[in-house]
Amino acid sequence: MSTLQRSRPVKTVKTLSDYRTFARELLTFGFVGFLGTVITIGGANVLRHVLGGGPLTSVIVPTVVSTITSYLLNRHWTFRHRDSDGTGREFALFFGLNGVGMVIQVLCTGFTYYVLNLHGSVSYNAALVGGMALGSWFRYWSYRKWIFTPAVA
Repeated sequence: MSTLQRSRPVKTVKTLSDYRTFARELLTFGFVGFLGTVITIGGANVLRHVLGGGPLTSVIVPTVVSTITSYLLNRHWTFRHRDSDGTGREFALFFGLNGVGMVIQVLCTGFTYYVLNLHGSVSYNAALVGGMALGSWFRYWSYRKWIFTPAVA
């Protein structure tokens, strides 16, 4: 009988705990996103249709408010188990990547309003929702990749 054993690769199979963590992250991220969507769409429509703001300004202002809310909820709830260096780098990176997400939203709205010349509230909201969907996909991917990284064991 040999005392030599084959070494096992570290974590070759995802555990049930890994899937639960991913599912919890995705669900809480979705809830935070839903809240951000309410802030963005509600704020954009109030600014645009009630207060008479411009189509792009009405997207930018509530998106900034939504971004601040999302950062706080994602840092302290969705990704609380992941590392944070506490230096402000995470905060700056979060807002930089959210700026990219906001540009995606603004481009969709601007394209619909200025290029397609669609000025009705249905087309405005469709562009807003489409831009938010594309921006949200980018945000989720970038948060997991660069901001809320796995904790070092």
